[in-house]
Amino acid sequence: MTSSAIISHPIKSIADLPVDETLATALLSSMSEYSDQLHGRRLWLACSGGRDSLALAALCVQLYQQGKLPCLPQLLHVDHGLQSDSQYWAKHVANWAQAQQIPCCILQAQVNGHDEQAARQARYNIMRAHINQDDVLLLAHHADDQAETVLMRLIQGAGVNGLSGMQPWRVQTQGVQCNILWRPWLTIRRANISAYAKRLELPYIDDPTNDSGDNVRSGLRRDIMPILATYNHNVIDNIARSAQLLSDAQETVNAQAMQDMQQTENTDLQLLPAQRVLNIDTLQKLPMYRQRQLLHYWLGQDEPLPPAKQLVDDVLTLSQRDNQDHQTELFWQGRKASYTIRRYRQQLYRMSSDWLSWLNVPLTEQVLTLSSNSSSHSANNLTSFIVRSSDSYTWQLQVKPYALVRLLENSVDGVAQQIVLKVAPLDRKQRLKTEMAARPQAGKKLYQTLGIPLWLRESLMVVSITLIKKSEDGSEIETDIPLLLASPFESWLLSSEQTDSDAKSNQLAEYIKSELSLK
Repeated sequence: MTSSAIISHPIKSIADLPVDETLATALLSSMSEYSDQLHGRRLWLACSGGRDSLALAALCVQLYQQGKLPCLPQLLHVDHGLQSDSQYWAKHVANWAQAQQIPCCILQAQVNGHDEQAARQARYNIMRAHINQDDVLLLAHHADDQAETVLMRLIQGAGVNGLSGMQPWRVQTQGVQCNILWRPWLTIRRANISAYAKRLELPYIDDPTNDSGDNVRSGLRRDIMPILATYNHNVIDNIARSAQLLSDAQETVNAQAMQDMQQTENTDLQLLPAQRVLNIDTLQKLPMYRQRQLLHYWLGQDEPLPPAKQLVDDVLTLSQRDNQDHQTELFWQGRKASYTIRRYRQQLYRMSSDWLSWLNVPLTEQVLTLSSNSSSHSANNLTSFIVRSSDSYTWQLQVKPYALVRLLENSVDGVAQQIVLKVAPLDRKQRLKTEMAARPQAGKKLYQTLGIPLWLRESLMVVSITLIKKSEDGSEIETDIPLLLASPFESWLLSSEQTDSDAKSNQLAEYIKSELSLK
């Protein structure tokens, strides 16, 4: 059984048939432009079996046979089962590839939804999962596709970035994986590809949904583009040229926004991509249009699609508020993650949902008992305290008992028979004296003095030591010395009324501080 959507030409070898010079020139010119980036990378071609992708695959076969293409891409066909004949389409693509002696892999995808966007996302996800790090995915998008994309984004209210359309070379990251999307035909008209497919008698799949008009893209293709062509027959080329000009303009905007962000971001409070922070005072020194550009750029980092204008406006309004309400939260569901945007004092925070979940993981109290004799400890032994951990982030303290005991010997009066290092969550009623306050503080006053945002107040831990000595009458004397109060981003040296001089414990605290890490 076959499918009626498959053009009824027999499958035959096309290697020795005439090459279309226009299509070949576009591919080879793009390959030359990105030769450095292509060097050493494996090449794949997304092949639906439709006219455009099958034509690009055919051209690659021909140019490879002529020695103009250094290697053949491997075809990737995704069967997501949305069409009743999809299994026959997959078999047809495999048979055509076998006849051309071009490698082909059929992938099965599960679509969450029934619209074209869901199917497109499923295709990219399954292809990305199949290919390797830094591989290149070759796509057959052309000038007509570009024009439709720009019009779609225009009616959706896109800005310069969206209206710049698809890019010929785009680095795409998801998590730790990085791949490249390569579109060498964005200057080529659909008519040129159709003529080439007709000359070669390519048995491509003519998907009936492409021109059905039941989604925005096919509706634009069927109903709107022909009308626009009656006003200007160069409408496709003109829109594609505008997209390129807007792409150049976006590069200028991005360069300015990146420069502004380097001056505005608070790197001491950042953990990328979990938490990004902007200083509001520095932000407000910029002209209003640059504030908007910067917020648009800042919010959209780590995401393939930019934030909506309304979100940018809401974040700008949040930055301009002059009251002390720190409860306001803005929410953004991105493509890769969800984010919460909050303000505390003069800082704007963009935090991922994974990070906020990590902040809700309870801190663990841990104790390490040390011998007062440093010679009993190996100089290279390392002890780790996992303060808080999840699949995404780990906050830990690593100390060498030998080094710790040596510091204690040099900085604390007398000799202790037992030394206990303790790491514990801050109790809200616990009174601590930092260098920023004249007397010990607890609870809200301590948080305000140190400038701790609401969402970080359950993420404070105290590092202390307890020295246990024998008195003359044989009883034990315990001396508790708080050393350090730490958050995931900042640490504060503590003073103790139990010691003669802060300098005696500060050396210990500085050592502990240097061994804290968050990854």
